[in-house]
Amino acid sequence: MGLFDRLAPRKTEPDAHPLAASAVVDDAVFATKALRKFLSCLTARESPVLLDLGPVVGSNVSFFGEQLGCKIFVEDIFADIDRHVRDGKLEDLPAFLKKRFTINDGTVDGILCWDVVDYLDRPAAQELATQLTRVLRPDGALLCFFVAATTKSDARYTKFMVVDEVNLKHRSYPALRARQAALLNRDIIRMFAGLRVSDSFLLQNNLREVLFRKPA
Repeated sequence: MGLFDRLAPRKTEPDAHPLAASAVVDDAVFATKALRKFLSCLTARESPVLLDLGPVVGSNVSFFGEQLGCKIFVEDIFADIDRHVRDGKLEDLPAFLKKRFTINDGTVDGILCWDVVDYLDRPAAQELATQLTRVLRPDGALLCFFVAATTKSDARYTKFMVVDEVNLKHRSYPALRARQAALLNRDIIRMFAGLRVSDSFLLQNNLREVLFRKPA
């Protein structure tokens, strides 16, 4: 993984269900190492605040509520992307994201970014990373997924559902925007310059799990 190897150990986990855009298997379960580490970052905090950038998934809300006793904010950025595409205002997305989160600086303990960055162009992705870094508390954790290589496919998003702390389920649903070009490791690090890579995992299903921490 190049530059990631110098910041965090590289780990490869087997997975029998391809997550590549051309081969999404709905409701397939795959192993995750990053989720358990993400949870461990938050368990030491009393009533942590969690920000989820995906659509509302009832089972996820229940899981994190039971595991962490946390307050959860769900902000569906995928829906925001679709709305800007539908209105023909995709160029306005960076400015929108700059004002999207009304959360105070340094008040969120954990952020589930899922794979939303894959669907943004560079200016919008950079603005999102800047805002997430702003709201994250020192020593807070941010979990991101990145597809290691993109393929031609119909536009669709992936909804991630937590099975338990070591397994995730994924399901595709219609989107108005396809994944953009896969980011190089150095681009990801530069984008989240205010954070450090704590762990990174390259899965055989074409998915990279990256756990960021904000320096204390």
